[in-house]
Amino acid sequence: MRIDLHAHSTASDGTDTPAELVRNAAAAGLDVVALTDHDTVGGYAEALAAVPHGLTLVTGMELSCRLDGIGMHLLAYLFDPEEPELARERELVRDDRTPRAHAMIGKLRELGVDVTWEQVSRIAGEGSVGRPHIATALVELGVVPTVSDAFTPDWLADGGRAYAEKHELDPFEAIRLVKAAGGVTVFAHPAAVKRGRCVPESAIAELASAGLDGIEVDHMDHDSETPARLRGLAGELGLLATGSSDYHGSRKTCRLGEYTTDPEIYGEITRRATGAFPVPGAGGATGA
Repeated sequence: MRIDLHAHSTASDGTDTPAELVRNAAAAGLDVVALTDHDTVGGYAEALAAVPHGLTLVTGMELSCRLDGIGMHLLAYLFDPEEPELARERELVRDDRTPRAHAMIGKLRELGVDVTWEQVSRIAGEGSVGRPHIATALVELGVVPTVSDAFTPDWLADGGRAYAEKHELDPFEAIRLVKAAGGVTVFAHPAAVKRGRCVPESAIAELASAGLDGIEVDHMDHDSETPARLRGLAGELGLLATGSSDYHGSRKTCRLGEYTTDPEIYGEITRRATGAFPVPGAGGATGA
């Protein structure tokens, strides 16, 4: 089985619609794909209606968190999307994205970059606006060559010249909320140092004690030595070790299935989940 547990659609900051995402996952030879848009479940209905035969969809979300001033992302899988407490918190995070984007645009304009809300809004479309949309605007304007190059201290990285904070969850509270909704939690790209400061491994141990289920070990933003170290840490802490593409369509260079999760780990994730269940494809809709 080929299993990719981290992918984004136009419901947040990907360029594939949810329907295109599941069809592209099947075309890439995946058996399982997880839809994990940022702080939203808005792509679920379209994706579920379009899952083709031979592909299983795992519903999920990537929650924005912050620990001791350091941003981190928590992947949540197979939770009940209607659970009211978790739904309320994700909406608070999502609703704060628009004023944050306006603040970052204002900082960029002060730095002499002729970016506008209209441009960023066009790029985001119906998605939950975020830094990747602003980064794409910087690429369009010729300020940086790629989206990744916008995530530096000069521009949009945590603490960067154009960075603005938003409402983010305490990860310990996020773990509690996801667990209460019957879900499973995995710390996304925990050692992606190119994105900025990372939480220390001592904090990962504390999160594990609080109920964290796993850490994303194999990821494009980890250097060549990191996966082995993280896999060892996962073993020490009793955490599941996953691998995922973090696919964003054409917005990033990663491909669906570029990194995958071991079937036994996937099986354990599904066994732990009680809020929702993987959905095997029934043919899917033909429209986009």
